[in-house]
Amino acid sequence: MIRFYNGRVLTVSGGMQVTEREVWVDGSVITYVGPKKEEMPAFEREIDLGGDLLMPGFKNAHTHTAMTFLRSYADDLPLQTWLFDKVFPNEDKLTPEYVYWLTKLGILEYLTSGITSSFDMYFFRPEYAAANIECGFRTVICNPSSGEQKDLDFVRADYEHFNSLHPLVSFKLGFHAEYTTPLDTLQKMSSLCHELKAPVWTHNSETKSEVEGCIERYGLTPTALFDREGLLDFGGGGYHCVWLTDEDMEIFKKHDAWAVTNPGSNAKLASGIAPLCRMMEKGMNLAIGTDGPASNNALDMFREMYLACVLQKLKNMDAAACDPEKVLEMAVSGGAKAMGLTACDDIAEGKQADLIVIDLKRPNMQPIHSIPKNLVYSGSKETVRMTMIAGKVLYEKGEFFVGEKPETIYAQCDRIVREITA
Repeated sequence: MIRFYNGRVLTVSGGMQVTEREVWVDGSVITYVGPKKEEMPAFEREIDLGGDLLMPGFKNAHTHTAMTFLRSYADDLPLQTWLFDKVFPNEDKLTPEYVYWLTKLGILEYLTSGITSSFDMYFFRPEYAAANIECGFRTVICNPSSGEQKDLDFVRADYEHFNSLHPLVSFKLGFHAEYTTPLDTLQKMSSLCHELKAPVWTHNSETKSEVEGCIERYGLTPTALFDREGLLDFGGGGYHCVWLTDEDMEIFKKHDAWAVTNPGSNAKLASGIAPLCRMMEKGMNLAIGTDGPASNNALDMFREMYLACVLQKLKNMDAAACDPEKVLEMAVSGGAKAMGLTACDDIAEGKQADLIVIDLKRPNMQPIHSIPKNLVYSGSKETVRMTMIAGKVLYEKGEFFVGEKPETIYAQCDRIVREITA
């Protein structure tokens, strides 16, 4: 067992609270949250927080981890040019081995940012899953179907395989986007989701031109099209959701679907600012993701929280717009619920021990008027003292414990980039 004591604990259920309590972890599970007891069990390790903060890890609810190979390679371009002229041609050169190593690089970055799980849509899923399992990282895989598909038997097979592969891995149905997926394939995906009674995920309304193109093709926004085809009947949701209409938001609300905002990527690609305040008014389910390291370019949840909050103030020309505690909740429990990781959404007995320790003694976290606001407005990766997933410490005080030396991962990724871009 591991004991965390002499510190603060942030919880989100029933309203965000910061209290002084102990947390005990046995295996992968939180077994006790409360005051110090007179009779104590034997612990393998006792961690003195020294007044620092223990909190649930951040959930990266939309990313393409292995795109680390394109970081800072195709910058300063609009989405369609970036995607079709730069990204897709280089992705054609990827191999399973490449994705394996590139994924491990992304995992290292997640750990330094206090991210304890990712919702990933990419290629070569067996090798991607293996990299996560070997590192001890928790991930949800989303299928990236696009183009003409004779059938979706391979998606059904992936659904069954990855949802029973390992406790750290799960799988959700998905397709890349409306503009890369023909109607026939969308309809087959709808049939599959009804057969499995499973949610479906996709990129949705990321750019204005995407929405305009869908209206030109079908007379409907992407969200309205997905609603018509029954793709949201079991929940799920969309990544980006920058250009949702009020009617689209009502559809999301009707189906209890999730919108995952990606403010860093949307700002860098000049795609726009998602109307988060309007979504909050509508009572929509919200989460946050970094998107991939080719369009962001960082995998940093602190930066995403800051941008999510302050861009709403700018968009609405209102300094009071967007509650930072709501944004922090989106990054912690919102992402967990969107990804189906309901056992990872908070610090409570019986929950999974996906935890991070925040160093409150760093200059940017002082003084402590409000810990949630400090996390959103002045927090940074330098404050992450420890990252634990399923009860195992994978990152602590600058050191990684993922079964491989970082230098080995860096060297492999350098080789891969040279081979792809040669």
